[in-house]
Amino acid sequence: MKFKTSLFLLILFTVFACDKPNGSVKSQQVEIEDFPKSNADSLYQFVADQVAFGPRVPNTEAHMEAAEWLKMKFESYGAQVQFQEWEDYVYDGTKVQLKNIIATINPDSKKRIMLSAHWDTRPFADHDEDDKYAPIEGANDGASGVAVLLELARLIQQNALSVGVDIILFDGEDWGEHSEEQSTRLRDGLDTWYCLGSQYWSQNKHKNNYSAYYGILLDMVGGKDATFYYDSVSKQNASRILDKVWSTAHQLGYQETFIKADGFQGIIDDHVYVNKYANIPMIDIIDFRPNGSNSQFVPTWHTQNDNLANIEKATLEKVANVLSAVLYNE
Repeated sequence: MKFKTSLFLLILFTVFACDKPNGSVKSQQVEIEDFPKSNADSLYQFVADQVAFGPRVPNTEAHMEAAEWLKMKFESYGAQVQFQEWEDYVYDGTKVQLKNIIATINPDSKKRIMLSAHWDTRPFADHDEDDKYAPIEGANDGASGVAVLLELARLIQQNALSVGVDIILFDGEDWGEHSEEQSTRLRDGLDTWYCLGSQYWSQNKHKNNYSAYYGILLDMVGGKDATFYYDSVSKQNASRILDKVWSTAHQLGYQETFIKADGFQGIIDDHVYVNKYANIPMIDIIDFRPNGSNSQFVPTWHTQNDNLANIEKATLEKVANVLSAVLYNE
């Protein structure tokens, strides 16, 4: 059933104007209707299910098995699922078989929202003190964002949604380069050795002339004591959506998690290429630690400690509720 107007939450928020990179400030009022709430246990289980495959590094059996499982799960929630497959090379010349996973919900709806995360994991824990070439489980860096999107697909199956949703899981986001090895020259047509899937999709969309009203990227959204700040790429390209999402979070009582202040400057993440090449305004919800280690990423970033022990159900639940509130109030 479609949610009726049973609860109104009044949001008074500021919106950055789109005509300037830093934005001027305007005030608006937005009413939020009730929306389906996420289930913390379901979210956690979706993370655990992915981690159980092992590191989902391209060219591995775990990677292939996880892809089939993700396709099956999204189809079980009523989505139309397709693989976008291609062959690529990583920084050291290794040939990799990659696939973006695209789940389409409400395909006939003209107004479409794009939701994304990366589903692969890093092939080396180069921020570990000991074994810097061990692959990581990626419970947070990869699986957490995917878990939230699986939960949203589950909720949408149970509660009709008027807009269309395209869930695009990018592959090859986290291979990049090893931090202790010399960088190699990028091949023609590539901006970075990271974010291979979003670079490919943004220039080879799965559907001719595909577009979306806006996009939201999730990256590392399950860590303990996570904090999400504005990043400069989101602010410059999709400031209205950025403020809409953060203001929704504040109305839900998540002020200590979604911080209305500047965080990452010049970050490299999948939304960079969706904005640049696909011309879809996309924001990034990504854990930022102003006083943390590892270049202000969550402390488990690119280490073997990125495991289930460092996943917090409450963080996953907050992010899923914010996205559900946004979708059901379009």
